[in-house]
Amino acid sequence: MHKDSTAKTLLVAFLLCLTCSVLVSTAAVKLKSRQVENKKLDIKKNLLLASKLIKPTASKDEINEAYKNVEAKLVDLETGEFVTDMDPGSFDAVKASKDPKRNVIIPSDKDIAKIKRRSKIEKIYFVKENGVIKQIVLPVNGKGLWSTLYGFMVLGTDTKTVLGLGFYQHGETAGLGGEVDNPKWKAQWAGKVAFDNDWNPVLKVVKGGVVEGTSTSQHEVDGLSGATITGNGVTGLVNYWLGSHGFGSFLAKFRASQTQGGM
Repeated sequence: MHKDSTAKTLLVAFLLCLTCSVLVSTAAVKLKSRQVENKKLDIKKNLLLASKLIKPTASKDEINEAYKNVEAKLVDLETGEFVTDMDPGSFDAVKASKDPKRNVIIPSDKDIAKIKRRSKIEKIYFVKENGVIKQIVLPVNGKGLWSTLYGFMVLGTDTKTVLGLGFYQHGETAGLGGEVDNPKWKAQWAGKVAFDNDWNPVLKVVKGGVVEGTSTSQHEVDGLSGATITGNGVTGLVNYWLGSHGFGSFLAKFRASQTQGGM
């Protein structure tokens, strides 16, 4: 074969591509367990940040130590009851939401989060202090402008006072919808009231800004400049997951249990 022939050039290109593919595939397989572990650690970190239990600079050891105060439980969203025959640690609600045997199609009139389907079972978290529940952490997700946002909403044990909100995964535009990650914006959520007097979820990201002192200001958070659609998405997702088709049944049972001596 002539050294400058087309066939030789194609052979060299093929062998180079094959070698690179093998190297990339080998690296991906070897690093998969580490990637899975890092993803779990990142979710733990963001849960703890939303709960204000760690600082953004917390180390892996500090994250794992703080997480010892967190108890994960599985909940049947239809009944609000705990699911005790499954392991919370291995349960993946995102995968379950894609499985026809384990998901629920959300009626269009209820799908204000615009996610179309959800898992029948979800994971919730209790943050405890000396064995006493101090915070309830709910995973939330919904559509923004460009992506699905995944995060955590933290409630007090009255189930209506918001203690924090944070997202650990999204693809919104940096400087616009991506401002959901801005600490100043996230700080506004603390102290807001999630429900009206009839336990209807009423949180809202308002375009422009909150007018303090009004009858609705306790339920409102300043909008994101230039990102109205992302703000509307956040409004939709938090109210969906707090509502009757989301964690509503669980939250009602939790409130009832507190008046009867705890859950």
